[in-house]
Amino acid sequence: MADPLRLRPEDRPDFEAVLHLALTTTDVQAALSADPTGRATARLRLRALGDADETAAAARAEYGAYLALRTSAEPGPPPRPAAGNLLPALAVLTPLVAAASAAVLLVLGHLLRLADAEGPLPGSLFTAGWVLTLIAGAGALLAFAAMLRTAIRDGGGTAHAARLQQARENWQRALLDRGLLPHLRRCLREDPPSCPTPPPGVRTAPSHDSRTATHPKEHPSHVGQPDQGPADQPQ
Repeated sequence: MADPLRLRPEDRPDFEAVLHLALTTTDVQAALSADPTGRATARLRLRALGDADETAAAARAEYGAYLALRTSAEPGPPPRPAAGNLLPALAVLTPLVAAASAAVLLVLGHLLRLADAEGPLPGSLFTAGWVLTLIAGAGALLAFAAMLRTAIRDGGGTAHAARLQQARENWQRALLDRGLLPHLRRCLREDPPSCPTPPPGVRTAPSHDSRTATHPKEHPSHVGQPDQGPADQPQ
């Protein structure tokens, strides 16, 4: 059975970023400076990437908390397009239409009363106008409640994003302190970098001090004495 807290592919870039930070730490960088060619750094980096799952297990608790928050932040299935588009439209249009209709009916009822119109029509217009006024007020309250709910939900999403970012930083810090730095230091102890050796066939010339080298003719016993030929030798 696969480990649910195994390092996921989408978190590999974060792992590599923390690895780069660990390789630039003072003690690790000082140990790697023994090899100016950079081969030791590349070899150590490849080894750390190969042991990524084992190294990430040192920050298992922080990684689990980060994954839990990230999973809860994933959006669910999208709502139906019809319902998602119809409800906001009704919440906005209903108060407007009801208020406009109420105004028209109230004005007509008032004009009919001013004209001394007989019959129940002016009263019916007034009644319908006030009913539509109540409907417009209720629709306005519902629209305000929907806007308030949306604002609260967006604020909760912002707080959740902040908690998710904090959990990510906690995991990266634990990965650096308890995972990558101990792993790199152990690798450096097992395989310390060394200065590259010169290629075969290249010899270093021995140091030669011209002041101490003497020619046979410049031996102290010959200093100040002319060379003696065969004719000058004593008989």
